[in-house]
Amino acid sequence: MTPSSFATHEVFNQSPPFEDVNLFTADRPLIEAVKANGAAGAEQELAAFGALWGSAAMAEQGRLANENTPKLRSFDAKGFRRDVVEFHPAYHQMMARSVEAGLHNSTWTPQGRPAGGSSEVVRAAKFYMASQVESGHLCPITMTRASVAALALQPDLLTKAMPVIATDAYDPAFAPWWGKRGMTLGMGMTEKQGGTDVRANMTTAERTSDGYRITGHKWFMSAPMCDAFLVLAQADEGLTCFFMPRFAPDGSVNAIQFQRLKDKLGNRSNASSEVEFVGAYAERVGEAGRGISTIIQMVQLTRQDCAISSAGLMRSGLAHALHHSRHRSVFQKHLADQPLMQAVLADMALHVEATVALVMRLCRAFDRIHEDPMEAAYMRLLTPAIKYWVCKSAPPFLYEAMECLGGNGYVEDGILARHFRESPVNAIWEGSGNVMCLDVLRALSREADAATAVLKTLADETRGLPGAAESGAAISQAFRGGDSERIARLAVEKLALLAAAAALNAVAPDQAELFAATRLAAVHQSMYGAIDLDPTAIRALLERTLP
Repeated sequence: MTPSSFATHEVFNQSPPFEDVNLFTADRPLIEAVKANGAAGAEQELAAFGALWGSAAMAEQGRLANENTPKLRSFDAKGFRRDVVEFHPAYHQMMARSVEAGLHNSTWTPQGRPAGGSSEVVRAAKFYMASQVESGHLCPITMTRASVAALALQPDLLTKAMPVIATDAYDPAFAPWWGKRGMTLGMGMTEKQGGTDVRANMTTAERTSDGYRITGHKWFMSAPMCDAFLVLAQADEGLTCFFMPRFAPDGSVNAIQFQRLKDKLGNRSNASSEVEFVGAYAERVGEAGRGISTIIQMVQLTRQDCAISSAGLMRSGLAHALHHSRHRSVFQKHLADQPLMQAVLADMALHVEATVALVMRLCRAFDRIHEDPMEAAYMRLLTPAIKYWVCKSAPPFLYEAMECLGGNGYVEDGILARHFRESPVNAIWEGSGNVMCLDVLRALSREADAATAVLKTLADETRGLPGAAESGAAISQAFRGGDSERIARLAVEKLALLAAAAALNAVAPDQAELFAATRLAAVHQSMYGAIDLDPTAIRALLERTLP
């Protein structure tokens, strides 16, 4: 008998799998941020969600969904055009669980009005936890949720679609949306020649007796398996938003022809496509010629989700790194007991504490924009700033988390390599870093008084924190100067840091003091751990991160 090739060694000094962990109850910073932002009553609901999504079974579904990527089937066996995207059953399982939890609709009433209360904060906590397990499937989830904001500008269409969106049933069948148990929506804005500059779009819309016919292309059509899409096209009146279903009103397959699926760095479980519209049927959404102002209703919400998802990815990276370090022995001590590793992990924990406090504070603003003008101003000014800082900080953070695991972090058997590949998409999608900075400048110029009031509030909420007053003055000076665009990245990052300090101060003042001392009063070093934290503070941060 041939001896096993693994018979010469025993496996030891390896951390056990980080699974069957309640992603809510094990995350004290999340619990405190949820409570501080008005959603303490949802703790039982969130704990149930955290137990499910932290299970080994859900982790396995996430792995399978990414290892078995979507496939495009352009034609059926008889040669008829179908343009169907096939997915592994694990992907459908992830979708079903997210839809059951209302991640696609819980911030809306069944009539398509804002749900109010703390619905944004509760949903964000769930989205944050789901992102830690598998974030690719959340692309159609977030677009479905966000599309309602745009459809609200076309009440007759919203009245028809909302009863199908409002269900908690996931229905992957390739069939007309109006006969399904539930539906998802995607989005198509980007064309080859324009990219971010959607005013350069060349896709055209021709008015017909029953709607519009769209002809042209999209270089990126997100989530092509959805039941309908919001797309931009040039009508006689100018760039206009349209609702384009997969099936025309007569039940025939609409003339939406996918050219190929994108071969992406990350986001592998989710499909993204290049597409041609060959006289595809569509209905107008919003006022003709005002497509950008219509679609921006949706974009604000998808930008919010980009920040939440990036925060979740970083939380997962930190939790895996700390878990590994507590079980791995090096030089006769656990990694988590080595002073250098403690400094790295504590610095990373401080970043995540501020990040989760900040995104939950932003979601509280979304909850209150219809009742409080100051919250609406906070949302408009800080959504792009928060997306900028949170999303752009995720890739280097996740690299550091991978390094904490050494070679085990770099291989695809673990989740951190996937998180690392996933992390850049949120900074790129829905407006890259420079676009976010320009949007902050635009908000400042259009609503100068409201923006000034927001900055004053941040100053009040950070009074006494190290470096806060100086940071506030530097932000105001930068935005007042005639050269504000050139230095916009510096000013927007400072704005996000000040907002993070303010948000964290309302949740955990001791941690806010540390965050301000290392990020506002001093320039944070490019490497995590290159700061001087008291050992007591280090222990407290790591215990808060993962008991």
